[in-house]
Amino acid sequence: MITCHIRYVLDPAKLSEFERYGKMWIPLVEKFGGKHHGYFLPSEGANNIALALFSFPSLASYEEYRTKSFEDPECKAAFRYAEETRCFLSYERSFFRPVFE
Repeated sequence: MITCHIRYVLDPAKLSEFERYGKMWIPLVEKFGGKHHGYFLPSEGANNIALALFSFPSLASYEEYRTKSFEDPECKAAFRYAEETRCFLSYERSFFRPVFE
């Protein structure tokens, strides 16, 4: 299993737009075989940082999702929405593997 961690730098004036963007992606990740663990919006502390976490069975399955997402109409609409609203300024993506007992 591989977990993708995305750290977003937001425009604090566009939190509602970013929340809508996040809600668009949750079912899309799951549509392509991933498990979304949610988006985490600012509450206390920094008002311009948000996180997202989702997992795929392997890095290869994540890469397949990424390839297919560029052709999927719903994913294209989500990409367009982010461009039009500019609800985040930048993001960085990291990958982790979980450790259990």
